[in-house]
Amino acid sequence: MSGAEPSLRVLVVDDEEALGIGVRRVLEPFRVPTSDAHAEAALEVRIAKSGEEGLAVLKDFPADLVLLDYKLPGMNGIEVLRRLPQNGRGPMVIMITAYASLETAVKATKMGSYDFLAKPFTPEELRYAVRKAAEHILLRRHAEKLASERRRIRFEFLSVLAHELKAPLDAVEGYLDLLVEKVPGPPAQMLGRCQERITGMKKLILDLLDLTRIESGEKNRDLRRVDLVAVLRRGVETQLPRAGKKEVRIEVDAPPALEFLADEGEMEIVFNNLLSNAVKYNRPGGRVAVALRGGPDGVELSVADTGIGIAEEDQRKLFKEFVRIRNSETAGIPGSGLGLSTVRKLAMLYGGDVAVESLSGKGATFTVHMREAVPAPVAGAKV
Repeated sequence: MSGAEPSLRVLVVDDEEALGIGVRRVLEPFRVPTSDAHAEAALEVRIAKSGEEGLAVLKDFPADLVLLDYKLPGMNGIEVLRRLPQNGRGPMVIMITAYASLETAVKATKMGSYDFLAKPFTPEELRYAVRKAAEHILLRRHAEKLASERRRIRFEFLSVLAHELKAPLDAVEGYLDLLVEKVPGPPAQMLGRCQERITGMKKLILDLLDLTRIESGEKNRDLRRVDLVAVLRRGVETQLPRAGKKEVRIEVDAPPALEFLADEGEMEIVFNNLLSNAVKYNRPGGRVAVALRGGPDGVELSVADTGIGIAEEDQRKLFKEFVRIRNSETAGIPGSGLGLSTVRKLAMLYGGDVAVESLSGKGATFTVHMREAVPAPVAGAKV
């Protein structure tokens, strides 16, 4: 927010009330230098006395930094750490404890903790640890701002390009439709192939716009409680005609209903892309097994097929843009190479990710983990 003093939100999760108060007294007057030589970041501090309370506070107070005690009543610090969003979307964590040990430090670091601070610590030690973490957070903010600007420019460029491409494609498609009706025999088949290519190009443009719209944040999100089971079953119904032609069975293992805070259109993109691929790359008479589960850490969707599979060396590049695995078995299968890249970007938007397990010729299993969406901050709030 231009002209406003930047701030960082700090949450202290410790059952010792005196320690929490002491940390707040040390940090609230403290200022952290920013990339702007004329500005410093202030620290806004909240206190929670248990892991459960800390997680509840984070819903209304999205902290940038959490000072997290290892030994807490009820849920311990490691359990709290496990429930925080990963992939750079959650708060940075400094583990604090009187039970300092190398084993605890290593375990916390492996789970995403940035630093480790052993009790008792002095105000100077606290300020030093917080300064290091805060400088890292501010640098990450600056990098994210630059990346966001690059994505916005890319989206604007592609939007103009797509508009300019769609008009001539629509005209060519219209003339092809007229010719197909009037030209019999083999020439009509050649024109039909041209129509398929035009349809593929238009889909590529729409897929590319969807991808850049998600990346740039230009996509309008309608976050509400969505029944994922209903979304999944609609996706399955969409694939039934294609699956029927290949005699592919689709089996669904899901609860009667599963509510999830999300944008329904985004969920449809994730589900439909995975289901479409599972049918498209399957063998005649094959099977698709879909499983949907919910839990305290979010939801998990797995889609397994009995298709052509993916070689290990190809799996590493599978989620990149415009990547299509090209071999004798995929030669006649259409696609833009953007579907799985879009799935991954959406999964990461929900604090999760997508993974694949496969062997060439042995089918593939795609698994998506997602947490509930976090609503955008209210306009005018401190950032």
